Amino acid sequence: MFNNSSKILFTTMMIIGTLITVTSNSWLGAWMGLEINLLSFIPLMSDNNNFKSTEASLKYFLTQALASITLLFAVILLMLKNNLNSEINESFISMIMLSTLLLKSGAAPFHFWFPNLMEGLTWVNALMLMTWQKIAPLMLISYLNLKNLLVISVILSVIVGAIGGLNQTSLRKLMAFSSINHLGWMLSALTISESVWMIYFLFYSFLTVILTFIFNVFKLFHLNQLFSWFFQNKILKFTLFMNFLSLGGLPPFLGFLPKWIVIQQLTFCNQYFQLLILLTSTLITLFFYLRICYSAFMLNYTENSWVMNSQINNFNMNLYLITTFLSIFGLFLISMFYCMF
Repeated sequence: MFNNSSKILFTTMMIIGTLITVTSNSWLGAWMGLEINLLSFIPLMSDNNNFKSTEASLKYFLTQALASITLLFAVILLMLKNNLNSEINESFISMIMLSTLLLKSGAAPFHFWFPNLMEGLTWVNALMLMTWQKIAPLMLISYLNLKNLLVISVILSVIVGAIGGLNQTSLRKLMAFSSINHLGWMLSALTISESVWMIYFLFYSFLTVILTFIFNVFKLFHLNQLFSWFFQNKILKFTLFMNFLSLGGLPPFLGFLPKWIVIQQLTFCNQYFQLLILLTSTLITLFFYLRICYSAFMLNYTENSWVMNSQINNFNMNLYLITTFLSIFGLFLISMFYCMF
């Protein structure tokens, strides 16, 4: 990724844009940070080896530009209301802001651009889109007091993320729908408290980094590659699917811990209907993850119709195994430390 100075420059500007948004004390400053972030991420999406990257860049620009224009319109309306005492309904302005921020983050029902865009990205860019690019919109959503509307987006996101991933054969689209499902959980955590969604986001990012790292190293893009992947190396294959199940939130893996925290907090708040929808969607997600794992272990065949890069250096291998160990046994380790202290 950092093969030239321009990539380093745009990555730094993307990080700065997010930090400006998060630390801004006005909506106009937050909007400026979002724009810096957007204009820095688009050049990072371009890849000469991927002919879909230009299309993905254009889709991302048009979608985010639409959201930015609408957000700026809402900010101007808010300024008019505050400075000129105009009779504009503040809840209407907040609804516009929430809709634009949900569009920027890729949450349902404004998710239409996200899976198709993911298909045209490299794994490194896909990782940034699934993790870093969600920080600023989610932080701004936490400033808006619209919990009732947010619950609608939560329910739609987890349902779309669960059902959308059922018939996918592309790993990037599968990760996209998984991201939409997890975004529903994060928005649900956001309705409870700011610290809970941050904890969930950190765990989700950690597990997503592990999977995208191994996908990127071995250039895995489709499910049928997983079925014949590492016919000789069963350990790597086994650990990959354990990470899949951990991302899905299957106990006793690390991915279950943030879901456990959200379940506990929703129970304290008596949000039983919302909790039922979240748990049902997670069961559907785990169903297709388990189906993939079962198929991959049962359908081993050695002849490929493509050339696979199966080389990994020792440093990357050790890093992958250490992070996988944390993903599989992290919940046990955290429980042990909690009991000790």
